Amino acid sequence: MSRQAKRKQKPQLIQWRLRVVVGAVLLLFFCLMARAAYIQVIEPDMLRQQSDMRSLRTTSREVQRGLITDRNGEMLAVSVPVRAVIADPKEVIEKNGFADMRRWQALADILHQPVDQLVARVKENPNRRFIYLARQVTPAVGDYIKNLKIKGIGQRAESRRYYPAGEITAQVIGITNIDDVGIEGLERNYNDWLTGTPSKEKVRKSRDGHVVERLDTVQEGERPNDLVLSIDQRIQQLAYRELKRATEMNQATAGSAVVIDVHTGEVLAMVNTPSYNPNSRESLQPFRMRNKALTDTFEPGSTIKPFVMAAALEAGVVNDSDLVNTSPGWMRIGGRQVRDSRNYGEMSLAKILVKSSNVGISKLALAMPVEQLLGTYYSMGLGNYSGINLTGENAGLIREQHRWSDFERATLSFGYGLTATPLQLARMYATLGAGGVLRPVSILKLKKVPEGEQVLDPQVARDVMNMLVGVTESGGTATQAHIEGYPVAGKTGTSRKAVAGGYGDDYVALFAGVAPVHNPRLAIAVVIDEPKGDRYYGGDVAAPVFASVMAGSLQMLNVEPISQQQKLQLVAAGGKAE
Repeated sequence: MSRQAKRKQKPQLIQWRLRVVVGAVLLLFFCLMARAAYIQVIEPDMLRQQSDMRSLRTTSREVQRGLITDRNGEMLAVSVPVRAVIADPKEVIEKNGFADMRRWQALADILHQPVDQLVARVKENPNRRFIYLARQVTPAVGDYIKNLKIKGIGQRAESRRYYPAGEITAQVIGITNIDDVGIEGLERNYNDWLTGTPSKEKVRKSRDGHVVERLDTVQEGERPNDLVLSIDQRIQQLAYRELKRATEMNQATAGSAVVIDVHTGEVLAMVNTPSYNPNSRESLQPFRMRNKALTDTFEPGSTIKPFVMAAALEAGVVNDSDLVNTSPGWMRIGGRQVRDSRNYGEMSLAKILVKSSNVGISKLALAMPVEQLLGTYYSMGLGNYSGINLTGENAGLIREQHRWSDFERATLSFGYGLTATPLQLARMYATLGAGGVLRPVSILKLKKVPEGEQVLDPQVARDVMNMLVGVTESGGTATQAHIEGYPVAGKTGTSRKAVAGGYGDDYVALFAGVAPVHNPRLAIAVVIDEPKGDRYYGGDVAAPVFASVMAGSLQMLNVEPISQQQKLQLVAAGGKAE
């Protein structure tokens, strides 16, 4: 072919190639346009859905648990911010997160875990997207872990409950679990009240997890509620200190004390020993966590005698000026013997209580129908719940039977054959101090005083209170419960503990009372379980605790001491036994 022919073919080839390229570009453009039309017009929802699956998330704003405070605003339970350390095993493995094992060693050290176990947990299931490595670490630890910059390791905000009062209020307040859910005490009873509802939002997140757009509110949250208790932390602390000292000094197994406001029925203190530290969960023991003041029962012994006296006065079987012959210091009932510590001869009603005469009180119990005595016990709250509405409360036990022997009736009068809790005992004495008005017990601070029920004649209640004054005066069984300036109406009790087949050699020492008698303000019950040694009587073991707690509490509440003139009037009214 000649050169001229070749020159003519070259432009034609270029034009052909150009047409092919332009055609290809136009075809590609057409395909793109068709694809775009298909995506945007015919099938737009599918891609939107795939996009949303990658970027749309529902997030929740966590709310901290409500506060628990005492009646004066003192913090008893508060939530503090902490963090959870989490891992995404799939991301760790895909991004070669194990490349620098020095960082993993540092992570294991700060979490106090063996590095081999930590790594094994992450490698155990490489397809998982979430596991916890540690819970409730402090913000400082969280910041340290963040600075390690280990791929696939992240953190979540959470909260941990802190109890400023520690062991002093442990059994009353209770605890929460690691997920901040109440599992004991008030934390459990009022879990729904204290727990708010987190708000939920629909957001769009970037690939690195940051929120780029807030789209909608899925659920409105609810703020948590605070809980204000009737407890006065000053009195609670005083009661715990004195109770702990007494149980340790007397090598007792346990102890409980309850302080109730006579006028309202509010619990100002409720303490138990041994206790536990709710801020340290490593070695929790179930028996230490139990609120024994309302779960454990005992036979109340001689602390029940004032209510037998009240029942006898109300039944009209005796007058406040009558004398009861207790000679020769013992009496035989149905082949069994009831004894006093010595022969007291003829005794006034006040002296029966001051000397704690079993013979005298048994004669009063036998002079009235057993239904009268049991009815008084029931009306004072025995065998029934107190109204405190706490999980685990024990109602105590009064036997129900159609026929009672004389000896069984006698033992009922000095506190055997029935059981009560320390809370019930304190409530009974509060009812006595309130002029025979029984009120429900409250662990929450009340805005309005409940009406209550008149279960005892007011004059009878005053007469019995005056009779009990001599118990703490010279010649009584509880001189160690005497408080200068604040006359006490109280009663000791020392009951043997029941065992299989009878009674053993262990005792429960008790003291319960009201003060001041001329203007009752507080009722306190103290129970010491199984004191060791020769000093196991209520007057020696429980009475000093009562005196310290009552004296300190009345001073804290600015209760005015009795004047000399008032004291003389009280003695004249029968407050001191002859």
